[in-house]
Amino acid sequence: MIYLKTPEEIELMRVANRLVGETLGEVAKHIAPGVSTKQLDTIAYTFICDHGATPAFLGYGGFPASICTSINDHVVHGIPSDREILREGDIISVDCGTHINGFTGD
Repeated sequence: MIYLKTPEEIELMRVANRLVGETLGEVAKHIAPGVSTKQLDTIAYTFICDHGATPAFLGYGGFPASICTSINDHVVHGIPSDREILREGDIISVDCGTHINGFTGD
């Protein structure tokens, strides 16, 4: 069965997804050599919660973090760690999800 969203539900979805974009923007400000992926996770967690949402990834299927971080040749959905410290020239992928007002943004 196809469930069509109402205009109100679409707006709630927009809010959840906008917050994902804003969270990624906030995390991006802190990506620099010497920063751990765990520090980035903490920044994301705080930002999401400060905006009245919950991190959608945290606890999902046992996932222990608010964001996924993958450095260089790591495959997607890496788990943030105090041991993963960004170095000059690293390429990092960050994924995030939020849950707010009954809708999830990813």
